[in-house]
Amino acid sequence: MSVVRPYGDTTGDGMVQLSFTLPLPHDKRAEGAALQLAGKMGMDPAMLVHAKQMGDGYTFFVVYGKVTHLVDTGTVQVVERDYPLLSAKEINAAIKRGLRRRLTVVGACIGTDAHTVGIDAILNLKGIAGEKGLEYYSELSVTNMGAQVSVPDLVETARERRADAVLVSQVVTQRDAHLQNTRAMSAAFREALPADRRPLLIVGGPRFDELMTAELGVDRIFGRGTTPREVASYLVHALVGSPS
Repeated sequence: MSVVRPYGDTTGDGMVQLSFTLPLPHDKRAEGAALQLAGKMGMDPAMLVHAKQMGDGYTFFVVYGKVTHLVDTGTVQVVERDYPLLSAKEINAAIKRGLRRRLTVVGACIGTDAHTVGIDAILNLKGIAGEKGLEYYSELSVTNMGAQVSVPDLVETARERRADAVLVSQVVTQRDAHLQNTRAMSAAFREALPADRRPLLIVGGPRFDELMTAELGVDRIFGRGTTPREVASYLVHALVGSPS
């Protein structure tokens, strides 16, 4: 089946739940405004199931209702993993055999982004969810520059380390800061280094669209739930080639 509709109480009933905040104090008028918004978004009927004042002049709402929209899964565009997921042993062996030196990685959070949880999960030895980070791999040389790194400093460090790959995490997304920072970074690398000396540019974060690599000028975008082994396997795929 390629065409599906949302499921709430029974199969195919089209019921969805939606949450949002309106810049209104919590009263009957605010609740009416929330239902009006839900109706304009195609929920009919819409039911208000939760409303809570969030500070002065703001109210958080949850509405539940029926929509008539269908989804054709045959037209959905996603980025599928196009490389094998390797073990740590296979990753180290492929780098040792293919490069005959350690593969150098520089990572950072750029701009004003101070959220290092994502980059630390990928790079640090402790990793995430029981999976060790890139520092665990003996054939990877990892430099974690931390948070609020300027683009010029990132470019200079990558140049000094002769980085094969640069990993950037962006969590702050207000006013599309993650997109602006990524475009600035890719432009800086294009200006500073010729194509044959430019490192692989990889960005990750929960709000990136993985289909925007060309638009942002990077080689790969990783979204929510990415593991260190996925990133390490991609590095082998992109920079070393088949491990066989």
